[in-house]
Amino acid sequence: MNKDIKYFGIDISHLVFDVTDSDGKYYQFKNSISGFKKFVKLLDDNSHCVMEATGYYHYQLAYYLLESGKKVSVENPLFV
Repeated sequence: MNKDIKYFGIDISHLVFDVTDSDGKYYQFKNSISGFKKFVKLLDDNSHCVMEATGYYHYQLAYYLLESGKKVSVENPLFV
């Protein structure tokens, strides 16, 4: 693991998404555009977001992050 990269693990549900960063800090945001905007403010150029493919709940956030120029990995939960 590259120490310069700050990882953000994301668990998404219908109403909220929970985030834990590589320093162990916990955050919770609404699963909506307003929550996405608040989350992106935490990120910088060395951030990498990782989330499970959770049906369709992860799609909007993953696309929002990609469109914002952030690094995103969507992983199969069977392999995580």
